[in-house]
Amino acid sequence: MQAIKTVGASGQVSLGKEYAGRLVMIDQVEPGVWILKLGEFVPDNERWMMQDEVRQEIDRAIEWADKNPPKETNLDELEEKVRKTWTR
Repeated sequence: MQAIKTVGASGQVSLGKEYAGRLVMIDQVEPGVWILKLGEFVPDNERWMMQDEVRQEIDRAIEWADKNPPKETNLDELEEKVRKTWTR
């Protein structure tokens, strides 16, 4: 698809309502030449979660959580278990 748009007085170009609220990466290849890419972008401080090892670990954790639903904990029993571990 190719379209000709006019840059408004505020410096904006409308892409259409179907793109409203979406994130767009703008890459300026050279002055006056831009490439626009729609996408979901990962913040720098969350990029570590995209590493294969970490993603596999997260997948395993989610799988474990699905197979082991939460249950009520008897805090007295837990305290006793922890005390025994510390005194060894």
